[in-house]
Amino acid sequence: MDIPALNLPPAPLDIRQADSHAEVYDSLRRRWVTLTPEEWVRQHFVGWLTGILGYPASLAANEVGLRLNGTLRRCDTVVYDRSLHPLVVVEYKAPSVTVSQKVFDQIARYNFVLRARALMVSNGMDHYCCVYSPDGSYRFLPGIPDYLRLTEILQSLDSR
Repeated sequence: MDIPALNLPPAPLDIRQADSHAEVYDSLRRRWVTLTPEEWVRQHFVGWLTGILGYPASLAANEVGLRLNGTLRRCDTVVYDRSLHPLVVVEYKAPSVTVSQKVFDQIARYNFVLRARALMVSNGMDHYCCVYSPDGSYRFLPGIPDYLRLTEILQSLDSR
C-alpha cells in the first residue's frame, strides 16, 4: 500500500507486515487490523483527537456496531460523553475519496440511531465538524475543535 501524506499530525503507529498485507495496531480496539488507506486516516485522526485535541481515549471506540433499518452497520469512531452517551460520531474515507454530501448523508443516517451532538468527517486531507442544536438544525464549525471547546460550544447551544 502506498502510504499517502495526510493533512494531519503524524501519529506514533505500530505497523507490521502480515503474510500478504500490512497491519497497524489499533489501540482503541486493542488489536491488529489491516492497514488500508481508510485505516491510515482513522489512526492518524484518532491520534490527533486523543493525543493533541484532548478527547479522552477512554471514551472513544472504533468500529462501533449499530442496527439501522434492521441491518447491522459500523460507525468508524464514536466518542462518548462522561455519561456514556454518544457525543461525537466520526466517519473516515480514504484520501482518494472526496468528502461529499453522500458522506454526510451516511453519517446522518448513523446519527439517527446514535443521536450524538457532533459529527466529524475526514478523508485525511479535509476535515469537517458540525454540531446538532436542540432546535433540530446542524451548524458547521470552522474546523475540528478541541474537546474542551466542543463541550463549551454544545453547552452554549443548550442554554439558548
